[in-house]
Amino acid sequence: MHEYPITQQIIKIAQEHCENAGGSRVTKVNLVIGDYSGYVGESVQMYFDVISSDTICHGAKVEIEHIEPKLRCPDCGILFKRQLLSFDCPKCGGQGKPTEIGKEFYIESIEIE
Repeated sequence: MHEYPITQQIIKIAQEHCENAGGSRVTKVNLVIGDYSGYVGESVQMYFDVISSDTICHGAKVEIEHIEPKLRCPDCGILFKRQLLSFDCPKCGGQGKPTEIGKEFYIESIEIE
């Protein structure tokens, strides 16, 4: 349910962008959502479709790029995807540490007509 207010903000930003650029309608919103951001892309899409119905965003396509979380090995420095039940680095066996990769949530771009 916490996707509702953030989706309202996305629509507000898209509308302002369209109006400021002299466009007539928003055709596409490209989002980047990390798997550990706390937001579910499918819920954002659902709310976008409902909330935008009487706006210049109505009918706009929402493209979502999902970002998988990565760990960083403090020993050899590589980034890697965590395997189930393990923090082991696939290169050197060190114990990976969490990073900010996978926590992203932002508008990549907005397309208008």
